[in-house]
Amino acid sequence: MSKQYSFEDLIKIVETLRGENGCPWDRKQTHDSLRPCMMEEAAELISSIRIYDRTGNAENMREELGDILLQVVMHAQIAKEEGLFTLEDVIDGIGAKMVRRHPHVFGGERTEGEDGNQPDWEEIKRREKEGKDWILSPLREIPPELPALTRAAKVMKRADRLYGTGRTYDGTVRNLEKAVERLKGAKPSEQDCQLGEIMGQILMDLSYIAGRFGVSQEQLLTDRTEDLIEACEPMEKP
Repeated sequence: MSKQYSFEDLIKIVETLRGENGCPWDRKQTHDSLRPCMMEEAAELISSIRIYDRTGNAENMREELGDILLQVVMHAQIAKEEGLFTLEDVIDGIGAKMVRRHPHVFGGERTEGEDGNQPDWEEIKRREKEGKDWILSPLREIPPELPALTRAAKVMKRADRLYGTGRTYDGTVRNLEKAVERLKGAKPSEQDCQLGEIMGQILMDLSYIAGRFGVSQEQLLTDRTEDLIEACEPMEKP
């Protein structure tokens, strides 16, 4: 019977890999060098969820969650070696955040129904960020490492809430209609930037709508791309 590894075993494995007699590749990794790994593992986890939805087989999702967990433990181990924080600090922090952001569950303020006295999420988040000098501004806080469509939607939603941009759904739809008319009259060429300008405005208008109504543009485009592939190259169902 094979050994059943525990969370504590995983921590010790990573400590050993990073130790004096560990793996040369693991020992030389830094927070910065591991950034591409986390991005790739996150994408593979999203892919595994799609595979599960299509096949009902959760094996790949289990494996990819393990890869994400490994990244978390690896970063925490590096931080521990640098004297920054420990894995216990990470767990304590996220536990405290979940309790703090759900006072209606953990604070004796349970409510009935979605429209009851729900907590003010934005106010809770605002208090959490007070005094944190790495936050340059409310809009620049949204990381540029996010996919462009996702970031645009988040920026536009927050800008509308904080600064009153005056955008409306109907007005945005009219802007889209005008942009489509401009596309019809455009004569694009490789040297003409007009096409890019029009498409950029369309993408921003769509991002406003997506942010306002909680639509994931990335997921929509991924799904539609998969539909195209399936139409061109139908795959036999297992």
